[in-house]
Formats: sequence, C-alpha cells, structure tokens
Amino acid sequence: MSRWSASSSQRIARAQHSAQEVVHAAKPRQQIAKQSQPPASSGAGYTIAHRGRRIRFGPVAFWICVVTVVIMAGWSVTTATYFAFSNDVIKGVIARQAEQQYAYEDRIAELRALIDRTTSRQLLDQEQFEQKLNELLHRQATLESHASALNGITDPAATGSINSQKPSPIGDALLRPQPLDRGSSLEPSHMPGGHGNLKDADIGAKLGRIEASLDRIDRRQAAVLAQLEDRYESKARKMRSVLSELGLKLDAAPAGAVGGPFVPVKLPAAGQSFERAVTAVSIVRAYADKLSASLVNVPLHAPVTGEIDETSPFGVRVDPFMHVPAMHTGIDFRGEMGEPIHATAAGTVTSAGWSGGYGNMVEVNHGNGLATRYGHLSKIDVTVGQNIRLGQVIGRLGSTGRSTGPHVHYETRVNGEAVNPSKFLDAGAKLFSGS
Repeated sequence: MSRWSASSSQRIARAQHSAQEVVHAAKPRQQIAKQSQPPASSGAGYTIAHRGRRIRFGPVAFWICVVTVVIMAGWSVTTATYFAFSNDVIKGVIARQAEQQYAYEDRIAELRALIDRTTSRQLLDQEQFEQKLNELLHRQATLESHASALNGITDPAATGSINSQKPSPIGDALLRPQPLDRGSSLEPSHMPGGHGNLKDADIGAKLGRIEASLDRIDRRQAAVLAQLEDRYESKARKMRSVLSELGLKLDAAPAGAVGGPFVPVKLPAAGQSFERAVTAVSIVRAYADKLSASLVNVPLHAPVTGEIDETSPFGVRVDPFMHVPAMHTGIDFRGEMGEPIHATAAGTVTSAGWSGGYGNMVEVNHGNGLATRYGHLSKIDVTVGQNIRLGQVIGRLGSTGRSTGPHVHYETRVNGEAVNPSKFLDAGAKLFSGS
C-alpha cells in the first residue's frame, strides 16, 4: 500500500513538471503570434477551434450558414410532416376536387333544367299563340261565310212593289271581318329575348282586340238575322191581315209546274246558333214568300200610275145619260187619252174586245174567284188566253162605249159579283205603304 502511494505521488509530480514546461514553452509562441497578427476589432468574425485547429468565419458567411441550416431544418421538418401525413392530405385534396366537381355538375344540371324549362315554356307559348291564331282565323272564315249567307237573304221591306225591282242585299262591310294577317307582328317566335314579356303582352293585347272585333261582328250578324226574322214575320202578319179583311181564302196550290219529294226541315243543333237562326229566317221567309206570291194574283193596285183622279166611285149614283139612280159597279179614273192602263194583278186574259156599254174592254181572271175589268179603252194590247204579269200594260185609256170623256172604268169581281175596288186598293195601300 505504501509502495503504491509512493509511486503515485512520483507520477503526479512528473506530470506537473511536464505541464509547467509546456506552459513555459507555449507562452513565447503566443506572444510571437500576437505580435505577428494585426489587432482585430471586437465582433469582426467568429472562430471555431477543435483540437488545436481553428476555423474563422466572417459575419455574412456565418449568417448565411445559419439561415441555410434553418431552411434545411424547416424543409426537413416539412418533408417529414408531408410524408407522415401524405395520405390524409391526398385524401383531402381528392375529396375537395370531387366536391367541386359534384358542385359543378349540379350547377350544370340546374342550368340545363332551366334551359329546358325555358325552351318548353317558349314552345308552349308558341303553341298557344299558334292555336289562338288558328282559332281566330277559323272564326274569321266562319264569319265571312256567314256574311256571304246574309248577302243572299234579301230585305223583305220592298217585296211586292209594282216595279218588281230586286232589293239590295243586307250584308255590308260591318258584317264582314277584316282580313287577319298571319304576319311577324303576331308571331311569338320573332320576339327578342330581352323583351319577351313585353312582346307576350303586346301580342296578347292584339289577339284580344281581334277577338273582340270578331265578337262584335258575330253579335251584329245575329242582330241582323233577328231583324230579318222580325221583318218577315211582320210582312206575313200584314198579308194575312189583308187577306182576312178581304175575306179571301187563297188556294194553297201554287201556280206553275212545281213538285218534288217531301223532306221535312230539320233545325240545326242548339250549338250552331247562326245556322239555326238562318234556318228559322228561311222558314219564316218561305211562308212570307208564299203569301206574297199569292197576293200577286190579288188586285191590290190601281190601274193607272201617277196622281189618281177618281171621278165616280163604286155604288149608287145618278146615271150620266139617263139621269136616274143606277148602280155603278166600278170606279172611274180620269186621265189623258192614250195613257197606259196596267193590270192590277197577275192572271189570264178571258175577254179582250168590244163589250156593249164597256166599249173596248179587257177582263182578267186572277184565280180563286177573282177577276178585274177595264172598260172604255181606246186600244187593247193583249189577247184572250194570254198570261199577264202584275203591272203589265193591257191597253190604252180612252172613251169608247157609254162614256162622257177619257177615263177607265175599273171593276173588281169576286165569284162573278162586283165588289167595291176601293176595299182592295185600301188594303194594298196599307200593305205596301209600310204602315
């Protein structure tokens, strides 16, 4: 133990002695180095020493190294984090992309649906406009055909006059619709996109005005038909009243060659108001025409035209030659020598020549027991058996036979008996004067 202690103390003493020698040897070298190096300012650089080696860095290089080390460390941390969580990041990015894609697809689908709805609505509006316009065109054509039908119906006011002039048609411009043009102004397909609502309203207003105009024409045509029916009924009532006053019952069989199978009249359906009204007017007109045709054979007119100068009425009078009471069987109408004498009704000549006190006389048979005589004629213009029409000239006024001056002796006979012609003339005046 003592030996180990002695040796240890000797070794320690030798080590201390060697360290002192090294220190004494290094001091001169440090002094020499300090003398050879120029003095450096404080903080001018950084020195790293390791095992006797020293590396000196300037401030710029040092901070570049520090920044580089920091960037590399950050990049390493980021890279490590990315690789650690790369799956979650990729999944998140994919999910976001899928969500955006779905959102875009939904938006595109909405836009397509909106376009489809808009297109469908435009097509529906187009179809509605076309349907409405076609309805108006069809209705216009119907009203035009109605106007043509009304033009074929004559006004009964002038029927039965002696001059037999054809009455003018009832239809006029007020009963015929104006032409409807299928132009671009009514086509919804030509509407600009920015003003669609305004165009729709404008076209709708135009179609509404056209429809209102057609409604007015339709009502006007219905009113004309109602007026025609009233006129024909009024005319028929007047003619029946005249026949009743005269006590005549005319033969129902019409004159002339007529015939054919019996086909009853069928009124159109209730929905066809115009056609039903036209049929009703035609029925009333047929009755009126039948009565009018019958009255053509009734002596309701005077045998002379112009101002009538009646010199001797029907009935008892003082005979101009014998100067005693006598029965005058007709009416005397004074006039100019050679003035035309007209048939007061249609019929057949049964006598034309000299007839005693009548002088030159013409007798016309009108059927149904009616006959008329025209005496004192200066000239006879018809022959026996000749069919004459209403108003036809049968002779000339004169003073032949038992006459005191130029005049025509006019008689009306029913079943061979002389009746007062004034009764027939007054009935004719009432019928044709419109009173």
